[in-house]
Amino acid sequence: MPHHVDLIVLLALGFGLALFFGYIAARLRLPPLVGYLIAGIAISPNTSGPVGEIALANQLAELGVMFLMFGVGMHFSLKDLLEVRRIALPGAILQILVATLLGVGVASFWGWSFGSALVFGLTLSCASTVVLLKALGDRGLLDSVNGKIAVGWLLVEDLVMVLVLVLLPAVAVLLGGKSLAGQETTSSLIWTITLTLLKVSGFIAFMLIIGKRLVPMIMSFVVRLGSRELFTLTVVACAVSIAYGAYAVFGVSMALGAFFAGMVVKESDFCHRAEEELLPLREVFAILFFVSVGMLFDPKIILEQPLHILSVIAIITLGKTLAAMALVLFFRYPLNTALTVGASLAQIGEFSFILAALGISLGLLTTEAQNLILAGALFSITLNSFMFYAIEPVQKWIRARSSLARLLERSSDPLAMLPDEVDQSYLRDQVVIVGHGEVGKRITETLMQQNIKVVIAEENREIVEGLREKGIAAVSGLATEPSVLIQAHIQHARLLVISPMDILDIHRIVDIAKQLNSEIQVLICAENKEEAELIRIDDIGDVFYAKEQMAINMSQHILHEIHKAHTK
Repeated sequence: MPHHVDLIVLLALGFGLALFFGYIAARLRLPPLVGYLIAGIAISPNTSGPVGEIALANQLAELGVMFLMFGVGMHFSLKDLLEVRRIALPGAILQILVATLLGVGVASFWGWSFGSALVFGLTLSCASTVVLLKALGDRGLLDSVNGKIAVGWLLVEDLVMVLVLVLLPAVAVLLGGKSLAGQETTSSLIWTITLTLLKVSGFIAFMLIIGKRLVPMIMSFVVRLGSRELFTLTVVACAVSIAYGAYAVFGVSMALGAFFAGMVVKESDFCHRAEEELLPLREVFAILFFVSVGMLFDPKIILEQPLHILSVIAIITLGKTLAAMALVLFFRYPLNTALTVGASLAQIGEFSFILAALGISLGLLTTEAQNLILAGALFSITLNSFMFYAIEPVQKWIRARSSLARLLERSSDPLAMLPDEVDQSYLRDQVVIVGHGEVGKRITETLMQQNIKVVIAEENREIVEGLREKGIAAVSGLATEPSVLIQAHIQHARLLVISPMDILDIHRIVDIAKQLNSEIQVLICAENKEEAELIRIDDIGDVFYAKEQMAINMSQHILHEIHKAHTK
């Protein structure tokens, strides 16, 4: 076959088989990513059948890495991270440490060198952003407290892995590998690490001082031209050009450059439009990235080293999960949060592949290690859906054993009870507000300005701590648990306000509130029109949702303006 059609053959085989296997994976309720990896295995030189050009696949995979990292940068929200920083920051770092030590211990037992074992452990410590966001999104958990903790946790993991990608080439020689720059003496190594950190600092400073202003300015200028294709081209150019510029000018990885490109685009007023325009292209190259990863996998390792693969899967799905759950419970979050975060992190993905490829290029990993990592990713991603399905049964099983449940739920948690400073006279005719998101926050501010007593019931412990520092009565916990509403003194409240949440949870909260206080009035903020209609049919309270209220307010304003015009 002539070489000038190698790219077309690769794209035809890659996309065709990715579609086929991705469809099968989706029908089996697995992430399509599993199908893409299998498509890569099908056209791998390690299997019989059609073979794609792996060198071309690797080049396309580089673009895939850029767009994946660009997407991670665009999803990075400092505000969301700060909301859960007290659990996400120490939790993620400790969990990475535990998973890495488990990987190092197992690899050392196999007789690997320390450098190889360390990189191997790091590849097993970081979960996939793509898999996590998809899993949480499919279950409607992205905007929940549990979802925000899991995403914040993963953002910290991503930042740590970005730092590892930057520093690993500089310390490769020290770990027994080879330096990309060729320096091998201790003095040269120290100079290389120092120079690397200076270059990274210079690039970050450049992006935060100049890029943060320049990129939104360019996007604003292009938007005024009114050309959709030019806007799309601007976003693509930002992703690729900044990634390459980071490598060519500052000598840092293109992955880091793409990450910061996403961060500065997020700062613009057109970030949502940019994400929409780039999404199809990003997903196309992400598919090629996973296909190319699958092409590197040799299925024979499943038969040759089944115990090694089982060890890797155990570290990812059990070691990481149990470590994450223990840390969440240590920070006094509920069992449901611990199970959700544990399931969210029980897989590995794109960062593991990127780090494994870097480890091979630095002589720190072998193809055998890469195959073990790929096998671990394939099986852990496949099992991840089942782990989410297991959350509810496992929670019921634990709670059925009351002594174990009491131990895990930490019933003595001080944030689960109102502080002693709250006067008992305050807890009469108060308004209980469930949830302190954007809606709950505005309602609270308005009521307190009118000197109306409020008590907040909120899942996020850090929000509860912040409210108490301001002197606002608040309790931590799930309002679907009777103890939380009892602590909020719902039995003496005159009004219950429920922020937007899952409709099943709304029913549970109202049922508990009515049992404790049959006379209480209930106000419910619905997510959309359909949900509002369902709640109205069930007649469990007065319902409001944003678009309806906006239409009512605008109609009243229009009528007011027309009336003013007629009276002049």
